[in-house]
Amino acid sequence: MQIDIDLLKEFERGLDPSQPEKSKIPVKVLGYGEISTVFEIKGESRENLAYKRMPIFKHQEEMDHYEVLYSEYNHILHDEIGITVPAYGLASFASDEGYIVCFDVQEKLSAESFGDKVIHALDDEDIATLFRAVLRQLKKVWDFNKETTSLEIGIDGQISNWVVRDFDPVSRRIHSEPRLYYVDTSTPFMRRNGEEQLDPELFLRSAPSFMLWLIRWLFLQDVMTRYYDFHLVVVDLIANFYKEQRPDLIPMLTQVANDFFASEAKSLHVTPVTIKEVRSYYRQDAFIWVIFLGLRRLDRFIHKWILHKPYIYILPGKITR
Repeated sequence: MQIDIDLLKEFERGLDPSQPEKSKIPVKVLGYGEISTVFEIKGESRENLAYKRMPIFKHQEEMDHYEVLYSEYNHILHDEIGITVPAYGLASFASDEGYIVCFDVQEKLSAESFGDKVIHALDDEDIATLFRAVLRQLKKVWDFNKETTSLEIGIDGQISNWVVRDFDPVSRRIHSEPRLYYVDTSTPFMRRNGEEQLDPELFLRSAPSFMLWLIRWLFLQDVMTRYYDFHLVVVDLIANFYKEQRPDLIPMLTQVANDFFASEAKSLHVTPVTIKEVRSYYRQDAFIWVIFLGLRRLDRFIHKWILHKPYIYILPGKITR
């Protein structure tokens, strides 16, 4: 993938993290993750790429290690596990302020085709079809893990991380075997011989340092381990429908998941999901992320109004949960 690094350097110099759309180089925010922001850069020949900005690296060794993991994770998902990812690349450089900023870059896909949008366009039967297709993609990860001895892959299966490649927004229908892209490859979950390869502390850099002990206690161990457990990944996937304002689907999705575990994924011996478990999980997960975002907003306030220092992270606005 051809990435214009000079353009990204110019963008970073003129970035207003509090209002990224009003930066010197105009951008359109495509979405906010819990940690990072995805946007497109306006202008001819630029709008076919999606950029995820990650200013979390303190020195080049961290950046180099992450770049190797990022490339390997995309390669393993696509070429060894069989999960399709969009064309991708990575660019990084030292900013004028001295921190290293990384941009994970992907081919930009149609916004209408992302799973969190598609579930508001389909009828319940097609949503069940889409959900089964996601489960089949996820199963590939645990089939791979079962066959390997030293390497283990994790994945965040939330519905917004999947794109329906053949979705027709006019007919609002999908094929019986929908083809999917997986897009959330910027957090390369990999364990070698049981040891996590991705430094979890990187993803606490945007949190206020004086509260790191609390965030580690509330957040780190739980979040970094859940994505290696097929049962918890599916619980997280179903619970995400609360956030996406489709709680009406949760009983049906729970039944579909348990039927899948008992049939197509029988050899993996996955514990069935309960509606009570999904509800409890979502409440706890929402609490974690509300606290985390609240602390980041507090840190931004302290930087801007008390310390009079720049705050380099982009924070989302109000998130509906």
